[in-house]
Amino acid sequence: MSDSNEVLVVASKVKAYIKDKGDMKTSASVLSALSDRIRSMCEEAIENARSDGRKTILDRDIG
Repeated sequence: MSDSNEVLVVASKVKAYIKDKGDMKTSASVLSALSDRIRSMCEEAIENARSDGRKTILDRDIG
């Protein structure tokens, strides 16, 4: 199992995206907040797939 505080996003990619789209810098806390959101989305997708009797997460499971 992975650590619940582990960053799940590629920092350089997120920072580059924000810089390119908004000409802004990115605080380190943004990466943690994004990872928390992704974890929550994954947990919901897992439950959606389980309730459908599947062991594979599909795009439609992401709410």
